[in-house]
Amino acid sequence: MEMKTEVVIVGTGVAGLFCALNLPRDKQILMLTKSDVESSDSFLAQGGICVLRDEDDYDSYFEDTMKAGHYENRRESVDIMIRSSREIIDDLVGYGVEFERSKDGFAYTREGAHSTPRILYHADITGKEITSKLLAQVKRLKNVTILEYTTMTDIIEKNGICTGVLAESEADGKIEIYADFTVLASGGIGGNYKHSTNYPHLTGDAIEISKKHGIRLEHLDYVQIHPTTLYSRKPGRRFLISESVRGEGAVLYNKKGERFVNELLPRDVVTKAIHEQMEKDGTDFVWLSMEHIDKVTIMSHFPNICQHCLEEGYDVTREYIPVVPAQHYFMGGIWVDSDSQTSMDSLFAVGETSCNGVHGANRLASNSLLESLVFAKRAAAKVKEMYGAETQKEETA
Repeated sequence: MEMKTEVVIVGTGVAGLFCALNLPRDKQILMLTKSDVESSDSFLAQGGICVLRDEDDYDSYFEDTMKAGHYENRRESVDIMIRSSREIIDDLVGYGVEFERSKDGFAYTREGAHSTPRILYHADITGKEITSKLLAQVKRLKNVTILEYTTMTDIIEKNGICTGVLAESEADGKIEIYADFTVLASGGIGGNYKHSTNYPHLTGDAIEISKKHGIRLEHLDYVQIHPTTLYSRKPGRRFLISESVRGEGAVLYNKKGERFVNELLPRDVVTKAIHEQMEKDGTDFVWLSMEHIDKVTIMSHFPNICQHCLEEGYDVTREYIPVVPAQHYFMGGIWVDSDSQTSMDSLFAVGETSCNGVHGANRLASNSLLESLVFAKRAAAKVKEMYGAETQKEETA
C-alpha cells in the first residue's frame, strides 16, 4: 500500500502533537503511532513543566540545568529552551491546559536540583493534562490523519534525502508513506530495559533506523535512572513516584529508618546513593516517607500517587513506601540542530528520540516536557520556512 502526504510525523506524544499543531493548516499531515494514541510516555509525566518565572530567574535556571547535566549541555539549546518557556506556557493555556493556581497567579513547585520553585503542575498528572488537551486539538484539525497501531520499520532515502517512511499497520499491512518532510517523535528506549517507567513498546526504533542510514547520533550512553519508582515484584512498567514528592519534603530512609542522602540533589546522585544503600543494607529497595508533608498537600497535589499506592497496599499518609531506581529517560539520541533538523535533509527529530543537547549528561527534573514542546515548535517553524522558500523559488522561476 502506498500513501502520499506533505508531512509525516512518527509518534503522538507531546512533541509530535505540538509539531502538528504548529505546522501550516494547508499542509496534509499524517501521524503514526505504534500503539494507541494515549500510550505515550508524555501521558505518564507526573511532576510538571519548568518555566522561567521572570528575568531574575534566568541565571539560576540556566545554572541549575547546566549543573544537573554535568556542564555537558549545549549552551545555545539551554538558552533557547529557557527563553521560549513563557511563550510555550501561553500556548498551552490557550489550548485549554489548566495549571494549579494560587491567589497571585500560577502556583509553583520545586524538584530535585532546582534552586527555587519554578515548576507548573496539574495535580500529579501534568503530562496527561497537557498531552490530552493537545491531542484533542489535533483531532479537530481537518488536515491531520492519525494511524494507530502502525509501526515505522524504516525511512525512505533517496540521494541522501529522506522522502518518507516505511511502516507496518495491524490493519493494512506494509505501507510506503512518501512525504516532503519527516518528523521522528517516537519516544525513548525504556522497552529495552527490564525495569523502566516507560511503556514497553518504546524501544528506540528511530535510533536503530538512523544507525542503518548513517544519520548522526549523539550520547547514546546518556541514560537517566529515576531514583524513586514504587518497588514491586510484579513484571512490567514501574510506577513513578514523582520527584516533586521529594520537592515538597519527602525523605528517604534506609532499613534502620535513617536518612542517608539529600533528596534534592540531581537524580543521578540520588540514584547512586540509593544503590549504595541497598547494597550496604542487603535490600532490594529503600523507604520513602511523606511524614513531613501535611495530609492536605499530599491528597491535593499527589492524588494519583496516593491512589496507586493504596491499590498496592500502601497508605502514604500513614506509612513509608518501598522505592527503587528504574530506567526513566534517554538524554542521547538522534543529533539535531537548534531547529530540530537531523544530519539528513528533510528529516527532523523531536522529543526524547532527539538530542539537541539541552539535558547534557543528566536531565534536570521537569525540563523534558518543556524541551519537547520548544523544539517541536521550532521544527514546525523550520518546515514552514522551507515551504515558503520553495514557493518563493517557484514564483521567481
